[in-house]
Amino acid sequence: MKYSVSSLALAALVMGAAPAAAQAVRLTPYVGYLTGGSIANGPFGFEIANAGAPLYGLQLGINLHKNVALVGNLGYADSQLEAGLPFIGGLNVADSKVLMYDGGLQLRLPVTTGRGTGFVPFVEGGFGAIRNEISTGTMRTTSTNVALIAGGGLDMQLTNSLGLRLMVKDHISRFDYGEALGVNAEGRRSNNWVAGVGINIGW
Repeated sequence: MKYSVSSLALAALVMGAAPAAAQAVRLTPYVGYLTGGSIANGPFGFEIANAGAPLYGLQLGINLHKNVALVGNLGYADSQLEAGLPFIGGLNVADSKVLMYDGGLQLRLPVTTGRGTGFVPFVEGGFGAIRNEISTGTMRTTSTNVALIAGGGLDMQLTNSLGLRLMVKDHISRFDYGEALGVNAEGRRSNNWVAGVGINIGW
């Protein structure tokens, strides 16, 4: 199922690209901050989670309608796996590289002038995956986990083809211990939040 979801995310980009010549296309490079959810929990609030880290991403949007767009997203963060207790802090125990990719629909509500300037609030949702690559010393393991995506934001259009995007997205997933450690178990559901700002380029 993990691989079918990731294939769906890639297919969303490919299927949307075919009619791109007749539709408005928006490309949004962005930078943000990833707050990772727990991948393991223990007594007294002990947890293992990805430490917060800068994230770099790119989103492609293809309009199906003036208020509906097909979107595909790719984001990457170089983080640390952190173990610790609430309010006390944690200890970095491994390097953790996080790759997020997803596809879905975006619903937009333009409030713009005839020249295309103004504000465009939006919400979006879809499916994708989170790939964790964890390494310490000579040991390395990976885990790819299905994710449910939900988010929203605001485009502040300077012109019809150029704007500033503010966005927040939640990637909801469960860490797969089977792939990472060979143990038949899944972690609890976790929320992986991304807050970002980007340049919205349209043509």
